[in-house]
Amino acid sequence: MENIAHIEAMTALACGIIFGMGALGTAIGFGILGGRFLEGVARQPELGPMLLVRMFIVTALLDAVTFIGIAFALYFTFANPFVSAYQAVAH
Repeated sequence: MENIAHIEAMTALACGIIFGMGALGTAIGFGILGGRFLEGVARQPELGPMLLVRMFIVTALLDAVTFIGIAFALYFTFANPFVSAYQAVAH
């Protein structure tokens, strides 16, 4: 039983790291994206609407990567495959 608690604790720690790195990566990506958008509009204001549409597309892709990471973390949290694999080997 102690090993299962250890597996669950390490899984929770890994999920926290996944959430943190996902948030950090998204924040950095949004910062770079917003800065480059402002640079592009400042250089050529007439391209503003086209750049805005493209920025929203890249924003959606950037968020999708984070949500995939969150989905994996939630899967490992609530349906931990490591515990069931350990129980199959232990018995």
